[in-house]
Amino acid sequence: MFGINGPEFFLLLIIGILVIGPKRLPEYTQKLANLVKEVRRMASGARDQIKEEVGIDIDEVDWKKYDPRQYDPRRIIKEALLDDDAKPVSPGAPAAVAAVSGAAAVAASGTGDTSPSERVVQRLSAGDVAPFDSEAT
Repeated sequence: MFGINGPEFFLLLIIGILVIGPKRLPEYTQKLANLVKEVRRMASGARDQIKEEVGIDIDEVDWKKYDPRQYDPRRIIKEALLDDDAKPVSPGAPAAVAAVSGAAAVAASGTGDTSPSERVVQRLSAGDVAPFDSEAT
């Protein structure tokens, strides 16, 4: 607590008793006791207010889950790179991707007989200039 060890605390206590004096010592100890009681009352009031407003009990929260030290970017990237690519990001992702690529292929070819797994690439002829948008960043 505050980087004070036992002998230093004892020395500060003796100096405090000498500075305050024996006549005012009971008054100051009562004030200290009242201060500690008030701080405890405020802490329990804050705990009750959080429980009432948020709806969870602070003792039930798994604080280790919210510890920022567990988020090592190197570990997260390594796990993402070594992760199996066969599993989809979301349950509907492969069908949605196939439907979008199939719709793009149909729109690009102009016919409706292109399968969704087939990809159509439009190429410029030899003398054509690639489109350029001067307002794009």
